[in-house]
Amino acid sequence: MVSQSARPAELGDKIVAKPALLAKLTAKDGQRDALLAVIADLGMRNVSGEPGTEVYAAHKDAGDENVVWFYEMYSDGDALAAHGGSDEMKEFGRATGEFMAGRAELIFLEPVCAKGLDL
Repeated sequence: MVSQSARPAELGDKIVAKPALLAKLTAKDGQRDALLAVIADLGMRNVSGEPGTEVYAAHKDAGDENVVWFYEMYSDGDALAAHGGSDEMKEFGRATGEFMAGRAELIFLEPVCAKGLDL
């Protein structure tokens, strides 16, 4: 389960060629390393089979020892929907749930320019 500050549909009639998002995962106190272990194992295995998932990168928050940030980018809206609705992501949610302090926060983005990413 996630809380979402913006959904792709709220972008109006505009089609975003490569949707992206930031996801903030807050671990229970002292559980970030356990959460990261699940992400590094199950999470990365799951996305390895998703051809439309172009970037799926986890980051430790340098200022909060309980927070993990994801940056994700997809080839198109269908790839984002396939990722979010997959059985593997449901399994991932169950596996990470015991380490989470609450729901993930999602911020949907529209990439404009970048170095190192094919937009």
